[in-house]
Amino acid sequence: MVLDGATSYSPEAPPADEYVDVLLEALLRRVDDGDLREQLRAALAETVERLGLTPGAAPSSTVLILRAGDELVEVAALGDSTAVIGLQDDTAARVSDDRLDDIAVERRVAYRRALEHGEGYGEAHRTRLRELQRSERPLRNRVGGYWIAEAEPAAAYELVIRTFPRSTVRWAVLTSDGVQKHLDRLDAWSSAASLGDGGLGRLVRDAQTWETEADPDGRRLPRSKRHDDKTIVVWRDGSTGE
Repeated sequence: MVLDGATSYSPEAPPADEYVDVLLEALLRRVDDGDLREQLRAALAETVERLGLTPGAAPSSTVLILRAGDELVEVAALGDSTAVIGLQDDTAARVSDDRLDDIAVERRVAYRRALEHGEGYGEAHRTRLRELQRSERPLRNRVGGYWIAEAEPAAAYELVIRTFPRSTVRWAVLTSDGVQKHLDRLDAWSSAASLGDGGLGRLVRDAQTWETEADPDGRRLPRSKRHDDKTIVVWRDGSTGE
């Protein structure tokens, strides 16, 4: 499971890390059984009650879940975290929720283009991001907009879910977008799937170093900030000998 939190615009809201901790704990108690949408809805409702959250003035988080049963592997995404599933036929399937990419497209293109042109992460960039966020906010957890774990439990019904026969799955790599960009850049999903904890730690550190030393201004890999949170989880199906 990968949750990638974002702090609320409201100064009265709890910090994103507290929100993620509470939501994760609520999910872990539920996720082994039942419909994933219903389990996320219940976990969100509990989180909202425990933290006293109000829609539009709460932290938020992506949600990425892999659940492996005896017969099926289910992968569910809400928000812009990504899973890549390696299959027995040596192909791979990508599971993500890209609805946010369709919001305020012109503003999104503008800030990335400015980075490509070498304008960097100064005040002009921060202004572009604030304008982008203002455009996104009214469309959060709305039909025709995008969906994210925040303070609307019904957002759970908008999970993007794909199901695979377990016999067809070799491995899965689940990432926050801070890692996904680098695995795409390096075409390294399958190699990441073979790494243990030490190798995954080096992968994350190498990505951080590359951002600092090779692309400090986001010219080569345009992104909203120089360093984003980086989370990666690898699952391998032991029943197939992987």
